[in-house]
Amino acid sequence: MNRLLIAATLSSALALSACNRTPPEITPDAPQDTMATPTPTATQAPVGPQPGTQTHFSQAMMGADTIYFDTDRYNIDSEDMTALRRQAEYLLQYPGATATVEGHADERGTRDYNLALGERRANAARNYLVSLGVPENRLRMVSYGEERPQMTGSNETAWQANRRAVTVMISR
Repeated sequence: MNRLLIAATLSSALALSACNRTPPEITPDAPQDTMATPTPTATQAPVGPQPGTQTHFSQAMMGADTIYFDTDRYNIDSEDMTALRRQAEYLLQYPGATATVEGHADERGTRDYNLALGERRANAARNYLVSLGVPENRLRMVSYGEERPQMTGSNETAWQANRRAVTVMISR
């Protein structure tokens, strides 16, 4: 019984001495996040307008997106051919781009006459683009007649500016 009492006393003393340890003077650092935070990789953001957009097309054409016609005419002259070739090159370079060819007329003439003339002008420009290899299904055509003048006024300068066909990119 004495042995048992001595063993219990010794074990209690050992247990108490184990609990009575003084804390270390230098505490360990707080746990660090061992997972590395992924740093965002620098992706190359596109600079400037996207190819196939109206802004990109306008910048590439530098005014060659519009062709002008004589009074009551819808024939394509040599200057217009040059502009339309540049448009066709652009459209062939960017096969995902689609466009609308808008036909316009000046304010003279009846509404029906101007709509028909605008349609003939847009159709002439569109047909020339198709003859240069631009797929037909990528070109739409619309006539605005006299409804969307480029320049307001009732003089030759305004009429000349409004007799036109304009190629406009369709947003995707």
